[in-house]
Amino acid sequence: MALIHPEFTIGIEEEYLLVDRDSLALADAPDALMQDCKSELEDQVSPEFLNCQIEIGTRVCRNVAEARDDLKRLRATVSSCSARHNLVPIAASCHPFADWRNQTHTDRERYNMLAGDLAGVVRRMLICGMHVHVGIDPPDRRVDLMNQLSYFLPHLLALSCSSPFWQGQDTGLDSYRLTVFDNLPRTGLPPRMESYGEFQRSVSALVDLGVIEDSSKIWWDLRPSHQFPTLESRICDVQPRLEHALTLAAFTQALTRMLWRLAVRNQRWRIYDRFLVAENRWRAQRYGIREGLIDFGLGEIVPMGDLVEELIELLEEDARFFESTAEIETAREILRSGGSAGRQRQAYQDALHAEDDHDHALRAVVRHLIEEFHADL
Repeated sequence: MALIHPEFTIGIEEEYLLVDRDSLALADAPDALMQDCKSELEDQVSPEFLNCQIEIGTRVCRNVAEARDDLKRLRATVSSCSARHNLVPIAASCHPFADWRNQTHTDRERYNMLAGDLAGVVRRMLICGMHVHVGIDPPDRRVDLMNQLSYFLPHLLALSCSSPFWQGQDTGLDSYRLTVFDNLPRTGLPPRMESYGEFQRSVSALVDLGVIEDSSKIWWDLRPSHQFPTLESRICDVQPRLEHALTLAAFTQALTRMLWRLAVRNQRWRIYDRFLVAENRWRAQRYGIREGLIDFGLGEIVPMGDLVEELIELLEEDARFFESTAEIETAREILRSGGSAGRQRQAYQDALHAEDDHDHALRAVVRHLIEEFHADL
């Protein structure tokens, strides 16, 4: 019997923050802005939990070339619609100087329920993420690949870090977003599961108790999607630059296919204890691309530059298949630039060296993020 090759279609979801063009502070999205966006993008745009956020989602795409066209259109449309209201979007996981206590949540049933259920924890959710869906069937294969792909989540996180600042301070972390998000229940690395049936039984146990309505309230770093026949990666900070978002999507798609190729040959990537992978997750969260991750096979901390080169070589066949070699090799550019966290810190330091004060330097970071959002449009 001929082997059925999954399509490995991808979809990208991004959350943006809206800032006032003059003050560079966060601003609520007026109803008219959402109406403008909806009229042009229909169901590809939606409000997010906080009024200062907006979310977009690409169509189902075969590869990153298709995703580039759609994501560029979505980003450009949100930008042009925002400009009519003296607002501008940025794609960073934390605003450099905003205070979460000054934000209000969107008045929708789903978000009102979240605010009630999660109390003070959810009010701090002034964070934005990037999600990548990869189409995989059958469902048992989805869960098998989830177990294996978890090993690479810290690598993706390290390349994506875009949230070094929180409430006007450099946190010392490259992804402060995760310290906020991890306060929610049902987050973090996914547990190891033997089948899709086990996943369904676990979800049903909570649904039957009335604890959650469905699996959309499970916010693991990687999960079987509630809505689509996909494996959904949720580990990444959102990317200021469109091309870097496409690099992370290309890695996610290629890694999934690489692991599938192993699986159909009755092979698999070694599954390490969640405790060990969590240590790499912390290293990625703390240092981004600066300090490297643990290679548990070698028993060494390996620099991110070496790990990226290993990944590029490992995924060569899959990158060719999806015609995404250029996008995957853009990871080298991310490394050279210091990643978004490094570039934001550099923008801050450059402003200080120009005899600016702390507050003005933070606004310089926002201006830098605005420039990066529009650089590839």
